[in-house]
Amino acid sequence: MIPLESTRLFSALASSELDRVRTVVREIVFPVGQDIFVEGETGDGIYIVKDGLIQISVMLDYGNRLVLTQLGEGEVFGELSVMDSDPRSATATAERETTVYFIPRDELTRMMEIIPQLSAGFVREISWRLRDFNGQYIREVLQSERLALVGRFASSIVHDLKNPLAIIGVAAEMAGAEKASAESRAVSRSRILQQVERIGGMANELLEFTRGSQPSMVLASVDFSVFVEHLLEEISAEAKSNSVRVEIQTPPPSISIKIDPARLSRVFHNLIHNAVDAMPEGGTITFRFAMKENGVTTEIEDSGPGVAPEMESRLFEPFMTHGKSHGTGLGLTICKRIIEDHKGEIYFRTEPGRGAIFGFTLPLRPA
Repeated sequence: MIPLESTRLFSALASSELDRVRTVVREIVFPVGQDIFVEGETGDGIYIVKDGLIQISVMLDYGNRLVLTQLGEGEVFGELSVMDSDPRSATATAERETTVYFIPRDELTRMMEIIPQLSAGFVREISWRLRDFNGQYIREVLQSERLALVGRFASSIVHDLKNPLAIIGVAAEMAGAEKASAESRAVSRSRILQQVERIGGMANELLEFTRGSQPSMVLASVDFSVFVEHLLEEISAEAKSNSVRVEIQTPPPSISIKIDPARLSRVFHNLIHNAVDAMPEGGTITFRFAMKENGVTTEIEDSGPGVAPEMESRLFEPFMTHGKSHGTGLGLTICKRIIEDHKGEIYFRTEPGRGAIFGFTLPLRPA
């Protein structure tokens, strides 16, 4: 049986911070064989094993269940769905009578905003979980003779997590220093939240990549102009913080089109993030929209240096970062998959003296 202050997630907190955490923690006892949560449910919070043993498993084809890992005292589970807001991707079951500490999602978010060390600890837990699951994935794929792909996958995850984790660690130390000013703590908190968001984006890309195509997705009829204008308001504010200006050369047409709004939004965000990364000193992103016989076309052009010719034919392959300083290398692969799931087409082109130009066409009436 492990006390709260000895768990890996809370061991670095000061006494006053632990007291704050204790006000929102609940202890729950689960009998042997009971499911704590099942895959597909909405993530309601995180759990820490106080005493007992938890089994994490997923359902495979034909009703077979695969055990991913077992967790003992002090270990955290349920954290990934709290980070990315997606449904639970696995089932957690008590292997024997188990007592857990439970923190509701909203309370956890509030605690992370005021306790930098908790944010850093939470990110480390996600890193350890990804490493654990990645190790399990490697073992499974080895049996299918796909070690080369998994090696690149593992390398991408670990490499991309190092930089934000280092920033979080430094910021947490600055915020926790005895003589730290209120301004220094505020700056540190902002840096930690930015890096947590960055890691959340990486996790979303990895999850999207592993889900595969979704040919049976449900499409909703939306006004394309309204959908795009709402997105551009959000994108413009984010780009402005990076000294990047968003311009609309031709406005989006006001037509009814069937799309998956959440997944198509990811295409816009991924392409914009790529453009911003290509212009570290600032620049301009230009949007162009047009109606064509085969559908509505969106083009996004940045004022950066463009893409090296030798990379152009491989841009949409997994793990191709085309010179970016960070990222999983899956963004364009995911964009391609989402557009193709909409029965559309995505492309890249370049012209002398101009930056990268990415575009995609969506059919007005997808099959």
